[in-house]
Amino acid sequence: MRSASLKQNILLRTPIVACATLFALCATIASAQAFDEAKYPDWKGQWRRFESGGVKYDASKPRLAQEAPLKPEYQAIFEANLKDQALGGQGIDPTYTCLSPGMPRIMNMYDPMEIVITPGTTHILTQHIHDGRRIYTDGRNWRTDLDPTFAGYSIGKWVDTDGDGRYDVLEVETRNLKGPRTYDGTGLPFHKDSATVIKERIYRDKSDPKILYDDITTIDNALTRPWTVTKKYRLVDNPQPVWIEAICAEGNNHVEIAGEGYMISADGLLMPTKKGQKMPDLRYFK
Repeated sequence: MRSASLKQNILLRTPIVACATLFALCATIASAQAFDEAKYPDWKGQWRRFESGGVKYDASKPRLAQEAPLKPEYQAIFEANLKDQALGGQGIDPTYTCLSPGMPRIMNMYDPMEIVITPGTTHILTQHIHDGRRIYTDGRNWRTDLDPTFAGYSIGKWVDTDGDGRYDVLEVETRNLKGPRTYDGTGLPFHKDSATVIKERIYRDKSDPKILYDDITTIDNALTRPWTVTKKYRLVDNPQPVWIEAICAEGNNHVEIAGEGYMISADGLLMPTKKGQKMPDLRYFK
């Protein structure tokens, strides 16, 4: 009797499972059909940082005169960091050990960028240290059950600013960030609470389609006010660009011991990075 009953249940459930599968498939097809690529901007190709030379957070200003509106406490942290760098140290910049630069430093674009637009997510891809981003544009709400990350959690919205029926601006907000992070290699600091909120407007130059802009506004408790800079990228004039693999750890001779930065010399030995630097604690070595 139990075997017959089990067989009957299986026969009854099979049409239900089949209908559910068919419904899910139809929903997927409908979602794919709903994505009208003609409504979205064509940002395909390889994008590179516009400015040449060294990387700066605000490319329009000198490297050590970024005019970040830091509160006095964090201005003092920044200046102490610069003194350490002048002596050969790393200051508070954490990326020398290949730690992710995090947002908004990701958008300094150390390596070429590719933008992939899909129905519910816009992907910003780059080979640098874990710099890939997912910007969700499916209308979701903020989540509170996720661990903070260096890239944060980004929600975006496409906007048609000129009413021509095609989106031309991507507005993005990023939250849920973790540290340590700095704006660039100079060590410009964020607040230690990591409660940063970042807002972006990404758009193409209407007069020159080979130029892309990212207006970035950072709201952070180390700042006296929100700080806005504009990033600029140029499209590589090559329909088949070369994408170079970038592995930060490969050939990296920096090492951190107990929070202090050292280097590995050409002959494979531990060496100091600045004059008068103390030897690390070797209690576990004979």
